[in-house]
Amino acid sequence: MSERLQPGDVAPEFELPDADGNPVTLASLRGKRVVLYFYPAAMTPGCTKESVDFQSGLPEFEAAGVTVVGVSPDKPAKLAKFREKEGLTFPLLSDVDTETLRAYGAYGEKKLYGKVVVGVIRSTFVIDAEGKVDKAYYNVKATGHVERLRRDLAV
Repeated sequence: MSERLQPGDVAPEFELPDADGNPVTLASLRGKRVVLYFYPAAMTPGCTKESVDFQSGLPEFEAAGVTVVGVSPDKPAKLAKFREKEGLTFPLLSDVDTETLRAYGAYGEKKLYGKVVVGVIRSTFVIDAEGKVDKAYYNVKATGHVERLRRDLAV
């Protein structure tokens, strides 16, 4: 697993396709606060709960000038189905080769049902307008995480 990011670190740059196959870069989001969340798989119960919670809080995030972006190792076509099924209106990005996940320390060994496996570590990063990590949350729970994040950001 890559090293975990800490507040003050420069957020790793990326270019990933969105659900429609259009490239999105972190640089294109510069000047805005960004909540970048990494989740294991679209259309699974926990990831659906977390993503729907982000969608529910989206008006408050946007009113506070915060852009929400989700990243998973799913292919764009699956992300498009997920977006349509759940009514998600924020960008979902595809990191099939897990390069960005690894750069953020959000891929590696984790415990799943008592076993050690290698995969996506559910993580969220708040990136400031200059591209630095403001907050880094690793091993978050799908349920309740968005509410905690909203409290932490006073959103």
